[in-house]
Parts: sequence; C-alpha cells; structure tokens
Amino acid sequence: MKPFHVGIQLYSVRDNLAADFEGTLRAVKNMGYDYVEFAGYYGGKSGQELKSLLDEIGLKSVSVHQGIDTFLNEGQAAYDFFKAYGVKYIVIPWFDKNKLAGTPAWEETKAAFRKVAEGARANGMQVLYHNHDFEFEKVGDRYVYDIMFEELKGVVDPQPDTCWLNYGGVDPAKYIRKYGDRINVIHLKDFVCTKLAAGPVYALIDENGNAIDKGSQEDTGFRLVPLGQGRNDFAAILEACDDIDADLVIVEQDNFTGMTPMEGMQTSRNYLKDTFHL
Repeated sequence: MKPFHVGIQLYSVRDNLAADFEGTLRAVKNMGYDYVEFAGYYGGKSGQELKSLLDEIGLKSVSVHQGIDTFLNEGQAAYDFFKAYGVKYIVIPWFDKNKLAGTPAWEETKAAFRKVAEGARANGMQVLYHNHDFEFEKVGDRYVYDIMFEELKGVVDPQPDTCWLNYGGVDPAKYIRKYGDRINVIHLKDFVCTKLAAGPVYALIDENGNAIDKGSQEDTGFRLVPLGQGRNDFAAILEACDDIDADLVIVEQDNFTGMTPMEGMQTSRNYLKDTFHL
C-alpha cells in the first residue's frame, strides 16, 4: 500500500482551535498529522500569515472546506486568501438538497458551481464536492450523487466521505473505484448504527462553522467513533484508494462520545499508523 499523506479535518477540533489556535495546530502535528483541512476557524490570520505558521509547525494544507457563496460574493479576494496558504482543492462541504439534481433549482446550482470552478481553475485550483447521505436519494433509478458528477464532469470532482457513503447505503470502496482518477482527497470517518439510510443524523454548518440543521439519531443508534471502531472496512477502503492512486486521506470526526476531540483524533491517527503503517 502506498504511503498516503494523512491529514485532519480541523472541524473535528473546532473548540480547541477557538480556545488556542496555534497550540491546537502544534498538537495535531505532534499527533502525526502532516496535513490540515480547514473549515473556517482561521485564527484571524491572513493567508500569508497562515502559510508562515503552517510552515513553521511543519504542516501543509492543500484542501479547504468552504461554501461557494464566499467565492460568488468575494470573487478574486477569496481565491487569493486560499491560494496564499497553499490550497489546491476547494471543497464544497455540503449543498441544500432542495437545489441539487432532480429539483427545479438544479440548473441554477450547476451554473453557480461552474462559475466558482472557472475561478478556481484560473487560480490553479480545483473544486470538489463533499457528500453526506442525502445525495444517495434517487431521482428515477439514479442516485443524485451520480447525476451530479456525470453532469458536472470536468467541473466538480468528488471528495468522498466514507462514513456518509456507507450510511447512505453504498459501498465506499466501490464508489471510490467508480470515480477513479477524479478522486485525490478522501475523508476517512467511522460510525456505528442499527439502520442505514435512515435520514439525517448530523448537523450541517453555515459559513462560520455554526450548526444550522441538526438531525435525529434516536431511531438509528447512530454515533460517530474513531477509525477502526465502527462499520467501515478501512482495509478495503484504503486498498481502493491505493488502486486509484489517490494522494491524501483526511481523518474527520464531527462529534465525540466518552472522549475529548483531541483524544479521539489521536486514537484515529494511532489506528492508521498501527494497522496500516500510515
């Protein structure tokens, strides 16, 4: 298996970042994470200041979660901010399901995605889309997910989230192979539950990282857990990542039970190191 670059989605440790921005970045480096993926929480720093701090600590950031409104509203200034600290992949973290494939707003959504992707390409960057489970609802006999990436081929590529693929009812390894060389960055996330594809069990976040829509976990027994403690088969997932020559795996856990975020993210990092020598 290739030596994937291993990163952390910093939303996982958002409260720690808010309390001690620089200290938290140093701590995740000490855990063994070499890459960070921001989702807000920039510590009030410019792109150049972030780059200097990341360089000092020994971290890199080639991907970021950021809603498209930032680019539609701020234009070149937004691209400049992310480009300054090394971002190559702009990842749309989620999008209103009522504006995706199969809805009257889908053509407008595609036009917005194309506009943001055009700006990204002009700045040497690429737009990706991070799924939840609702993209695995069907329009006719096809998943919304598949319609999206077929109609946006050459515009937007997938950033598969392995938890939500599985919870949505599909095989993560199969879907990673399906989209092959369109995938370079994958989210590794684990979970337990008693019922798959049973509707939202998470909170979606706004541009500032605040929860705006919280789902129910009562009927599914759904709970996020560190890697290796849940339903996902990471041996199969990482084999698929190896087969398509993906470059970067990002560890994420949105919330924690019985442990602190820092403890949970260290547990996941240890699992990758001890089990797969990553």
